[in-house]
Amino acid sequence: MGDVSSSDTPLKATFKVRLNGETVTLATVGQAYRFITSVSAIEWMEFRSLHDDAVTALERAAGNAILTVQATNALRTLFVRAKLV
Repeated sequence: MGDVSSSDTPLKATFKVRLNGETVTLATVGQAYRFITSVSAIEWMEFRSLHDDAVTALERAAGNAILTVQATNALRTLFVRAKLV
């Protein structure tokens, strides 16, 4: 599978997430993975199950581009519930 955080596999949607007054654009598996794994685990505590699902989906999508639909859907669910998008 390689390093998930360096994956250039495009997601099925581009997310523009506003965090600390800055907009972060997430268009690839690697960008999304770095974003959701670099934020403190405490920040995701309320959404732990959704966060875990998104991390797992991104890890799978990094190894198999066909799985980007599931990864995109997992991210969308996490970001909507966390009110980031």
